[in-house]
Amino acid sequence: LVEEEGVFAIVSSLGTPTNVAIYKYLNARHIPQLFIGTGASEWRNFKRTPWTISGTLNYVVEGAIYANFILTHRPSAKIAVLYQNDDFGRDLLTGLKEGLGDRSKQMIVAEATYETTDPTIDSQIISLKATGADTLLDFSLTKFTSRAIRKVHDIGWQPWHFIPSVSNGIAIVLRPAGIENSIGLYSAQYYKSAADPQWANDARFKHWVQFMRNYLPAGDLNDVYNVAGYTTAQLTALALKNCGDNLTRVNLMHQATNIQGFQPDMTLPGITVTTTPTDYDVFHSARLARFDGKTWVLFGDLINGELTASR
Repeated sequence: LVEEEGVFAIVSSLGTPTNVAIYKYLNARHIPQLFIGTGASEWRNFKRTPWTISGTLNYVVEGAIYANFILTHRPSAKIAVLYQNDDFGRDLLTGLKEGLGDRSKQMIVAEATYETTDPTIDSQIISLKATGADTLLDFSLTKFTSRAIRKVHDIGWQPWHFIPSVSNGIAIVLRPAGIENSIGLYSAQYYKSAADPQWANDARFKHWVQFMRNYLPAGDLNDVYNVAGYTTAQLTALALKNCGDNLTRVNLMHQATNIQGFQPDMTLPGITVTTTPTDYDVFHSARLARFDGKTWVLFGDLINGELTASR
């Protein structure tokens, strides 16, 4: 794309390991890498990655959001953690531990990892249950999240079960796991859910639905990645528009890192996008939600994970 097509920028490249593989190349050549599909802490170091900006909630921040909720509502929790053995999983675990603070060592009773090449995670789930944990922080991705949900249900374990925001899609994760098996799950939410009736008359939500009908009629409205892709497109369009007649890579990166209070159509009320040249995080807060068998039901106030992780 860069050397043969001469592209102006790379937008929304997906995944932590894939972006780790390319960001040094793109930064060395001053190619904007905008709103990428990973919240790894790697992209928070604006001095090392000045041409790369994430488009999702930072994983450390998200881990701290779960910690905040657990400390408030189950302060005596016995926590088991399952996490993917890469930057994605380790960042969420870091955020959880930072959010729990001095109580981390006492509350986390077990940790287990898996590799993306593992055919199953059954043994990890069984061993975590055996610790007597009553709370499971399941920092896994998509198919592994589905497997974990199913296995937890099959062995009769009933912990408070938290899954990450990038793995809470009803269409791509919960349905394969079994909707009945997914009832009671917790997750962070910063997007509106198409399955939530409260948005039926929301003007911004209806605008997204109309967009989907016009341009992606076969797309599943319950696929969170259709929401994420649309939001990324809105942010990219805003940065390009703000370049005006000065459409250079330097100015595009300047505009992407100087967004002030922008409200994408599909983010929850109160969650706006503000970036600065020294803070590339697009999202800083989320709300907790519980799956009721039909939709993610929001509850509580917005939780700012930045504040929780830094206390």
